[in-house]
Amino acid sequence: MRKAQQGTSYIAILFGVILFAIFVKAALILWPAYWDDRVVNTQIEELLRDSPLTMKPFEFESKMDQSFNMNNIRDLNIKDITELQNAGGLEVKKKYEVRKPFLLNIDLVLTFEKDFDQRSVQSQAK
Repeated sequence: MRKAQQGTSYIAILFGVILFAIFVKAALILWPAYWDDRVVNTQIEELLRDSPLTMKPFEFESKMDQSFNMNNIRDLNIKDITELQNAGGLEVKKKYEVRKPFLLNIDLVLTFEKDFDQRSVQSQAK
């Protein structure tokens, strides 16, 4: 005959708690990088939408530096993460990666890429 069910063992509960802790740690490590990228994208789009088509790349960089300081984004430098071209309107190619230590010698690597075209950003705003 079979004994009555006894439920979950302590080892299974411990294993579940450890997995939950790992997922929470990963979320807490990754969230700030995704948030900063969202803020960077918003600031680039706002600046491109509100600026004239004749804006120079150095003007864009200086205004973005001010915006980064106001929004407390200290880990990123606009000159390091963007490539600027001025062909009938400013084109911004944002590409960078963020590396965060996770466990022991395991790092989490996030890559962010996005292209912005001033003419298309301004046409979407209308």
